[in-house]
Amino acid sequence: MKTLSGLKADNIRRRKHLNPPQFLAAMFLIMILVGAILLSMPISQKGGVKVGILDSFFTSTSAVCVSGLVVVDTADSFNIFGQLVIMFLVQLGGLGFMTAGVMVALLLGRKVSLRGKIILQDAFQYQTVDQVTKVIGHVAFTAITIEIIGAVALGLIWMGEYGPRSFYLGLFHSISAFNNAGFDIFGGFQSLSTYKGDVLTLSIIMILIVLGGLGYAVIWGILQRGRGKRITYHAKVVLITTFALLVVGFIGTYLLESSNPAAMGALPLKDKILNSLFYSVTSRSCGFNTLDMGDFTPPFLFLLIILMFIGASPGSAGGGIKTTVFATIIAARWSNIRGERNVNLFKRRLAEEVVIKAETIVFLSLLLVMAVTMILSITEELPFLNILFEAVSAFGPVGLSTGITPHLNPISKLTLIFTMYAGRLGPLTLVYALGSRSRGLFEYPKGYLNLG
Repeated sequence: MKTLSGLKADNIRRRKHLNPPQFLAAMFLIMILVGAILLSMPISQKGGVKVGILDSFFTSTSAVCVSGLVVVDTADSFNIFGQLVIMFLVQLGGLGFMTAGVMVALLLGRKVSLRGKIILQDAFQYQTVDQVTKVIGHVAFTAITIEIIGAVALGLIWMGEYGPRSFYLGLFHSISAFNNAGFDIFGGFQSLSTYKGDVLTLSIIMILIVLGGLGYAVIWGILQRGRGKRITYHAKVVLITTFALLVVGFIGTYLLESSNPAAMGALPLKDKILNSLFYSVTSRSCGFNTLDMGDFTPPFLFLLIILMFIGASPGSAGGGIKTTVFATIIAARWSNIRGERNVNLFKRRLAEEVVIKAETIVFLSLLLVMAVTMILSITEELPFLNILFEAVSAFGPVGLSTGITPHLNPISKLTLIFTMYAGRLGPLTLVYALGSRSRGLFEYPKGYLNLG
């Protein structure tokens, strides 16, 4: 029989090994801190510009969490080295440091440890450990290939405007778009406003955003289908839900903003359609914008809030509650309304634990957004809708803003830093990282409540 001191020693040894959520949370935090230190150094900043440690911390968090919210303009504040640091942080945060590690291991001909596989499984939501290295290794190469193709395409389009520098701009914005970050280096907080009528530029950006937001497992599934294999159930749900959200977002944007003289109302019909589609794509995960967000009507901002909250798909660079969670919640509520015992989605019965997890994610996400909105309402004297928009954008993490981000006070900036971090990890992952997951050894008697 073990003594008390022996039990304590065993407990300490167990605690030395972080569980997957704790490991992911710790690694993201380390990347953020390293990035903040680099960005705060003079070597990263333009001459005559001083970016303080808090703003560097905010920028680094936004890059690692692929948010795109900025308190200082990236091009006007950071030199080439600083911009490369941000681009590298975006790549690591979006593609994933563990994915990058697998890619390096495969290149060196080394095997990934079982612990590494389990962490990857938890990070990318794969069902079996055996799938992890095979899928991640191929997808990492595929993702980088897509980014390079996007960079070359954008570079060729912008060649007449920027000369040889266009390929650097193409690479930065291709990585930013595919990883759903929304950072730009055009200066003056203008994002892609110069290209609101450029069909080629916006089309390439939209394709990169959508591919990056689908999730690497879905991209891999699409590639596998081209080789004669059936698409997975997960990929089917993601693709159908994504398409439905894009259509709803496009129609909603056009109806709400096409007659707004301050925004899309002054554009020709072609550009109204183009920008309506663009905002349907960028609002769920990326954060690029072509028009001044402060000119949009409240109903449209509220539509964007809903789309930002839903976000991208599991295992992708994007955030939000995820498309699969949204689809699960809709299916569960529809089953409740119809009085059905099981929750069915696309001719499959969803497991009870899947529905419970989806409901937990939505609950924790709403709780986080409400708490952040309340804090910002206390610390800032701004319109409530703008504050709510900022909170959801940080949670997304999307990066769209009505223009208030650079003017926030330190408490508000720190609040958004935590929100971006929590949103990128996912509220449920953060809870698992902070607490312990255990199974109860006994059950309480059932209780019944009158719910109205």
